[in-house]
This record gives sequence, structure tokens and C-alpha cells, in this order.
Amino acid sequence: MLRRFLQRLSGSLRRFLAGRYGADHLNFFLLVLSVALCLVSFVLSRLGPVCRLLGALVNMSAYGVLIWYAVRFFSRDIEARARENRRFTTLWSRLTDRQNRYFRCPNCKQTVRVPRGRGKICIRCPKCSEKFIRKS
Repeated sequence: MLRRFLQRLSGSLRRFLAGRYGADHLNFFLLVLSVALCLVSFVLSRLGPVCRLLGALVNMSAYGVLIWYAVRFFSRDIEARARENRRFTTLWSRLTDRQNRYFRCPNCKQTVRVPRGRGKICIRCPKCSEKFIRKS
């Protein structure tokens, strides 16, 4: 009897989640950020009366991030969520890239990647062939 109930519950949950976006890198980041904010809020609430207010604000922001996570997870607009995730992964890879620097071409605004630690270099834009000097 319990097994049949769990099978029906599983089928209902599967039908509900069909066509929903689900989890991706941005959602994982939001979940980790929410947990981290909850921990910071917990520590701040234990420090004293002045920090309790700050802890409450951090806690509310943690709930806001968690709500954003849930909205993205259950969203049916898959293309928009994929676009958001693509932008996030591009930004995250740039932030964690220790071997390259990224510059914008002053002429066409194309992003150009150059190796770090080469000093002042002349960069040629691959799109418009504009040359500009930057320190890598």
C-alpha cells in the first residue's frame, strides 16, 4: 500500500515537473549563496543587539535569493533561463580565468581575450582590425 502511494506520488511529481526548467549552474550558485547568507545571518544574530538587525537583513536577502532559485527552477520559459545561465557561466569563467585578460574594442565593442603578464601590448581586434594598447 505504501509502495503504491509512493509510485502515484512519484508519477504526479514527474508530470508536474515536465516542461519545467530545472537546475543549472546559476541555480546551483544561487542555492550555495542562499546557504552562505543564512550562515552569515546566524553568526550575526549571535553577536549582539546591533548585529541582529544586520543579521535580519542578511536573512531576508537569503530568502530572496532562495525565492529567485525556486522561480528559475519551476519556470516554463526555458529559453530565457538558458540565456540567463549562459550569461552567468560566461561571467563566471571570466572571473575565474587566471591566465587571460579581457578587453573591449574601443571601436566595435567586441570582447578580446589576451594572455596575462605580457606587459604593454598592442591588441588588434579580430572583428574590425582596430589596434589599441593595453597592459595585460
